[in-house]
Amino acid sequence: MSLEIAVSGINAISSQLDSISNNIANASSHGYKTGRTNFASLYVGAQAMGVGVSSRTQDIGRMGSMQSTGRMLDAAIDGSGFFITRGSDGADQYTRVGMFNADKDGFLVDGSSRRVQGYGVNIANGALGALGDLKIPSGQIPAMASSTLKYTGNLSTGWTTMTGAFSKDDPSTFNASTVSVVYDSRGDKHSLTQYFVRTGVDTVDVKYSLDGGLVGATTALTFDADGQLTGPSTAALDLGTPGGAAALTINADYAGTTLFAGESTTLANSVNGYASGVMTGVRIENNGNLVAQYSNGQRMAVGVIAIASFPNEAGLSPVSGASWVDSPASGVPIVSVPGNGKAGALASGVIEGSNVDMTSELVKLMSAQRSYQANTKVITAESQTMQALMQAI
Repeated sequence: MSLEIAVSGINAISSQLDSISNNIANASSHGYKTGRTNFASLYVGAQAMGVGVSSRTQDIGRMGSMQSTGRMLDAAIDGSGFFITRGSDGADQYTRVGMFNADKDGFLVDGSSRRVQGYGVNIANGALGALGDLKIPSGQIPAMASSTLKYTGNLSTGWTTMTGAFSKDDPSTFNASTVSVVYDSRGDKHSLTQYFVRTGVDTVDVKYSLDGGLVGATTALTFDADGQLTGPSTAALDLGTPGGAAALTINADYAGTTLFAGESTTLANSVNGYASGVMTGVRIENNGNLVAQYSNGQRMAVGVIAIASFPNEAGLSPVSGASWVDSPASGVPIVSVPGNGKAGALASGVIEGSNVDMTSELVKLMSAQRSYQANTKVITAESQTMQALMQAI
């Protein structure tokens, strides 16, 4: 009987050595989770029959080290959760390895060419679409005509009150001017100049020119005794159809502008709109947004990477050291965006390394070797005892 018990020990320890060897071999594998062989005593009734392997588990919950790569499409999950990838067979696999690229069709894929799952983004309103394959748009984005102008500043009480006729070509007929770049529907740039003309103690007129020609109606800004703007705070500027483009209308916003003593200042002078642009790159942001970058300086979220969490992640079934599929023991995946609920936030430009503790594995290896040797000693002793018994007979 002792011979069979020792053999069972050798078989069990051989399985443990396989797990330890696999851990050591994958100490540098991205996203690998340490495996462990668990033992249990074998009994037939009350009779001990040795030891066997009760289960093989992975330490999924413990994070590996964060390794900086600087790649725009690398990301690691800082916390719990898994990236969702879908193979050509339509089956989902879950992984912690965020090493992504775009395939020839523009889909975001992992290192095994599985498509990364996420939410599309409605460019018009930012709303998230349905969960599915994340695709990076190619080509260019069209121009967007300017529609708003935000100006905030202080118009000095030290300005001279102008009494003569205004001329954009005569600086002595206005107190200050500022230039903004606006875009028409075709993406062509135009210079919109605002001329500030003080007409009274509490009034300043704003006149406009586009590419040197006067346009739009005059906006008369009025201020109270405390120098605060009383109206109007907005003005609609009809700038015509520059270069044959669509009619260009700008809504100017002067809220927050003041009439105080001292120097005149400009705190804000911004206009929306942009020329057309081609995509120059794409990156993953810490909030999970997949952001496309364009040659015109625009950055646009084109998708959000999804994160799956499980009621019992230890119940996931491994298909490799760094990929799993769900099982009845793991429960149904809970899918959300990074940082929401149980899902961890993303760290962009880094990937998760293995969580193998090399020192611990080497200690386990030495312990397993001693156990293996002890069991072989039992077999040797059993063999010698049987040989001595046979000689005695």
